Amino acid sequence: MDNIKSVVFSALPQTFDEFQALPQCAMATPQDTAALCVAALCAYPHNKEGALQMLDYLRGPRPLSQFEKQFIADRFMDGKDYIPRSYLSGAVPANDYTPSQPLTLLIGENPYSYQNEGYAKLLLKSGGADSPREIVLRLAKDGKWYLWDQFLLAGIREPESANPWA
Repeated sequence: MDNIKSVVFSALPQTFDEFQALPQCAMATPQDTAALCVAALCAYPHNKEGALQMLDYLRGPRPLSQFEKQFIADRFMDGKDYIPRSYLSGAVPANDYTPSQPLTLLIGENPYSYQNEGYAKLLLKSGGADSPREIVLRLAKDGKWYLWDQFLLAGIREPESANPWA
């Protein structure tokens, strides 16, 4: 990953109102929108409807399809609520994906990040994966960066407390 930028949250939003109050909700940079996507996914285990509302907000004129909602639900089955937390700095299997404070996301670019005009393909490092995961944002005519696609919910190493061999 090149050109790494950090986005910091004092706390993760639990409700849609808290989400909208975040300064990153201006979605002025693709990094802000990418960080908000992680925040929304972190809210999902505790507030499914609120998290889906957050994700729909990030997607702008292209709300989640029923298939996408089911895909997200499937990824959180079996207590895998630690996957989105793994993108927060300091969250690794050894500490059961407990992030350090303040809550920080490191979002990187590569030479292909802005290859397609109006799109940004950014990379997020997970404390439980060997390679960074992609998130794609799209610039709209209103000047905001919207969530186009994300590959953040793929499997990662289990937390140490869930690993009988650790």
